[in-house]
Order: sequence, then structure tokens, then C-alpha cells
Amino acid sequence: MEKNIMGTNVVTQIGIVCHDIEKTAQAYADLFGVEKPEIITTDTQDIAKTVYQGKPTPARTKQAFFHVGPNLDIELLEPDHEPSTWRHDLDTYGEGIHHIAFVVDGKETIVKKFERNGMKEIQKGEWIGGRYSYIDAKQRLKVTLELLEFDKQDNKE
Repeated sequence: MEKNIMGTNVVTQIGIVCHDIEKTAQAYADLFGVEKPEIITTDTQDIAKTVYQGKPTPARTKQAFFHVGPNLDIELLEPDHEPSTWRHDLDTYGEGIHHIAFVVDGKETIVKKFERNGMKEIQKGEWIGGRYSYIDAKQRLKVTLELLEFDKQDNKE
């Protein structure tokens, strides 16, 4: 495998799939002694442009984020029943860790590097302010990787 494919080794997020985000978010809030965070739902297909295994999908997921370090979030995910990596993993493996995420620059180039190294992009999408790709690294790294790329902010005043 090529070395330093992503250009970073800083984990920014650990994603966990669950059946009941309200209950799971409350359990984490109790564990951390904080208020339960807002639960949001990902954007619709017209904005998210979600593609799973090469095909557009209307899949959405509920999300809740816990900030557990200066640069680290625990993301809880409760997927709908449309085809997605979230739904596949929840149905196949049950509740638990879905991905480890990294913020990258040049996501498309990095995806190509992963694919050259036998790890395929299984899902991608967008949100207002950025985009993501999930890489199937389970055989080699025992987990799905998420690449997060944020839009560049214009610092003009």
C-alpha cells in the first residue's frame, strides 16, 4: 500500500450506527454529563447527491454529534431504510462503529489513490459546505474510512 495516502493521520470523527438515535444519544449524554445534542437529518437527494455503490440513492440518516476533544466528534447515525453504507452496516453487523473520519484536501485524488490500492469508494455525497466519501477499507484496515472535504473559505474582507 502507498504511504500517507490521505496526507493526514488526525482522526476527526468516529461514526457509530444505531437503531434508536434518541436513546443512544441520551446514553452518551448521560455518560459525558452533557445535554443531549440536537438530532438532525441529512439533506435530501437534490442537495446531498448521495451515491451508494455507483447508483444515486435517496438515503438519509439522523445524526447527533458529541464534541469529545479539540478536534474529535463522536457521530451517531440512525439511517433510514434506503440503500446506503449506513443501512448495510447496521443490517449486516449490527450497532457499533461504522467509520473513522479524516479531514482531507483533494478528496477525489485521494479516492483514486485508495482505489489504486484496492480500497473502493462505496458511498459519496455532499452537504452545504462540503462533501464526503466512504472508503471500504475493511479487508485491509478493518474499518470504513470517511474522507471529509470542506469548501474553502474566502478570507477577503
